[in-house]
Amino acid sequence: MIQTLRFSDPGFAEAFRKIEERGETAPAGVVETVQAIIADVRTRGDQAVFDYTVRFDRLELTAATVEVQTEEIDQALATISAESRAALELAAKRIADYHRKQKQETWISTDEADVLLGQMVRPLDRVGIYVPGGKAAYPSSVLMNAVPAKVAGVAEVIMVVPMPGGEVNPFVLAAARIAGVDRIFKIGGAQAVAALAYGTESIPKVDKITGPGNIYVATAKQLVFGKVDIDMIAGPSEILIINDGSGVPAHLAADLLGQAEHDELASSILITTDEDFARQVADEVEKQLRQLSREAIARPSIDRYGAIILAQDLNEAIDFSNRIAPEHLELAVDNPFEILPRIRHAGAIFMGHHTPEAAGDYLAGPNHTLPTGGTARFFSPLSLDDFVKKSSIVSFSPAGLARLGKEIVHIAELEGLQAHARSVSLRLEK
Repeated sequence: MIQTLRFSDPGFAEAFRKIEERGETAPAGVVETVQAIIADVRTRGDQAVFDYTVRFDRLELTAATVEVQTEEIDQALATISAESRAALELAAKRIADYHRKQKQETWISTDEADVLLGQMVRPLDRVGIYVPGGKAAYPSSVLMNAVPAKVAGVAEVIMVVPMPGGEVNPFVLAAARIAGVDRIFKIGGAQAVAALAYGTESIPKVDKITGPGNIYVATAKQLVFGKVDIDMIAGPSEILIINDGSGVPAHLAADLLGQAEHDELASSILITTDEDFARQVADEVEKQLRQLSREAIARPSIDRYGAIILAQDLNEAIDFSNRIAPEHLELAVDNPFEILPRIRHAGAIFMGHHTPEAAGDYLAGPNHTLPTGGTARFFSPLSLDDFVKKSSIVSFSPAGLARLGKEIVHIAELEGLQAHARSVSLRLEK
């Protein structure tokens, strides 16, 4: 049963601490296991990846079979319905349209006509995207990671997706084709992350790795960061709903359960100013839970990390939201735009009673790869910026160096860097 709390409850801080700290500590031995896998892949390359794939995914691979062939993707496309393909294509278009608006161009300006300054924007050469596989497969993850990379101009997008026992999810392969993924490999786990980071005989080394995965994948991404870039270290999913007593209780209960069915560590929280509304939502949560096919996952999530919190007013609710910086924030109030300016930290904000968080997961357009665990205080959603790099451009004319050289020399001498100073002062000599 979902718990009901008040901010004034003596035990509120402790109850919420358990929610905030869920999933923070990796199970014993995970880091050591992942470190060993990465080291093995670096040493043995393909063979290590193939050995781990047999061990964890029960799939025999060779250099000739590790990559998904064009015919396999064609076959997957042929098995899905026209309705499914149209939905994926619509989602891809909307995601592309949204991310295209984030595009930045190279620019150059002049400083008093004698110094030229600018910024060169270039896409990454090669990106690897990790997509969960098997029965729990997510074509939306393919679209959210690959489409922005292609819009940014990334030359080659490499996808890795585990196929336990050889099980292929046709929707994942179809989404990859629609998104423009260049190559797909049938591998997963920490070994796939290591292969992308360091390269093997069959799997090319990439510049950046994005996409969700289990604790072993997340740990591997964390350990290879620095050798390659990564998107973020994502924790368990979460939603916070702010409510003023308006709306339909059944709708908000469904929104809470939409997060809970992700995994047992997901957190689903409603803050409302209306006690009767809170009771109705709690009843609806229990009623809908019993109807869910994933009740075995959603129930422990709701029981341990779900909460309905009674607030004195919206001010109290907003202050609390800004403190925890939720991944998903729904403003389920009559006038969401009125309180939007007061929201400082959130991964994605869903406005009003007809904008469920699920719309953002699939088709709205903004990316669903979002900062979790309070990191929305300093991280942003996955965006076009994640797939480009920027270089500064500097060009001094003789007059420009003469105008600014004295100060450059002075600062270099303040720092005791004689050669720095001399590299300028020699150019200033007549």
